[in-house]
Amino acid sequence: MSHRRPTGPVTPGTGSRRSVPGRPARSLRAALLGVVAGVALIGSTVPAVAAPPPPNPTDSQLGAARTTQQAAATEVGRLSGLLAGAEAELERVGIQAEAAGVAYEAALEAFQLAQAAADQAAAELQAAAEAVAAAEARIAHFSRDTYMKGSALASSVALLDSEGPGELIQRAAILDYVAENQIDVLGALEVARARQANADSQARAARDESASAEDAAQAAKRTADSQLAVQQASYQQVSAQKAQYEQQLQAAQIQLLQLQGARNAYAQWEAQKRAEEAAAIAEAQRAAAAAAAASRGPSSGGGGSVGQVISGHAKPTSGRVSSCFGWRWGALHGGVDIAAPIGTPVYAASSGVVRRAGAATGFGLAVYLEGDDGEVTVYGHVNRYFVSAGERVSAGEQIAEVGNRGQSTGPHLHFEVHPGGAMHGGQVNPVPWLNARGIYLGGCGG
Repeated sequence: MSHRRPTGPVTPGTGSRRSVPGRPARSLRAALLGVVAGVALIGSTVPAVAAPPPPNPTDSQLGAARTTQQAAATEVGRLSGLLAGAEAELERVGIQAEAAGVAYEAALEAFQLAQAAADQAAAELQAAAEAVAAAEARIAHFSRDTYMKGSALASSVALLDSEGPGELIQRAAILDYVAENQIDVLGALEVARARQANADSQARAARDESASAEDAAQAAKRTADSQLAVQQASYQQVSAQKAQYEQQLQAAQIQLLQLQGARNAYAQWEAQKRAEEAAAIAEAQRAAAAAAAASRGPSSGGGGSVGQVISGHAKPTSGRVSSCFGWRWGALHGGVDIAAPIGTPVYAASSGVVRRAGAATGFGLAVYLEGDDGEVTVYGHVNRYFVSAGERVSAGEQIAEVGNRGQSTGPHLHFEVHPGGAMHGGQVNPVPWLNARGIYLGGCGG
């Protein structure tokens, strides 16, 4: 496959990974055990350096330490439960906002169809008006001829007044023509008037339908905007709670270690803490470097990877299934979410033609691909895409990369299947669809 330049924005998404409560405690406990073992080994091989003795806690201090430890453990459990509930709420709001964005796209499509119908009805109305005008002109023409040639033209007197056989035949033909065409013109006039009335009625109905579709689109957009605001506020609130919870957990663990009376273990904990902070800084620097590289666009070989093709189909991306297809909190999650790092290649699940590639409400950026079998597959929340509408792609060809755009709570690919060929409706569970083609994601019963 030849290299393509990205056609969409290349700024990485803004999602973040959630930390797991309890890990700092385990690392600190392991550090404590390591220090105790290290002190024992050092004391057997190296002369001890004079140092102040550790504090000797009294019975009341030890009792207070045990009470504090139990209280800290209880608080850790309570905070972990609050954090899990906040994360579940964040997922619910994200799914509802994503569904509202899809509804907005469908309403816009309905508005465009209604507008086209209104334009067609207006054209028919114009044609009917022209037909009425033409019929009225023909009636006026025959009326003028009759008036100029006299009323005898329409009676037997006109025949008797003929000067010879030739003129008699000519007048008879004129009378027949006038009689037949008067009836024809009158009939055409009635038909044209009926067409005019029908076209006018259709035009009004089309305009009403267009207005209704526009109202539905505006309502769906307001819903999407409201969901987006709620999701952002909820995410910010959960992020603040998450930082507060982690700080409280760390403080409780520090206090627990101090009350256990191991000065050397506490020193080792400080070293461990510095190492973890240095690792976090290094990770942040690597992430910033990756973001800067992504903002500069792909290298000369970017967008050229190819996925494994099985029986004419390919796995859309590699990663872990993080959310399944189905109804939750009153909204349909119309696809399957595959969690993967930003930049992970996204492949065409089947061969076909790109119907749409670019901004999509709810998904941020998305690619819509119509397969050769007429089925539409959707790839949402992508970071960048390497195809354009009307372009033909093959199964397994890289069309985008995993991102974190739109209503997303972390880097992942949202993959949908629309067997009926609709772009914004008719979704089915993608897992059985992929399984039937020899492709297995794992999770969601697949």
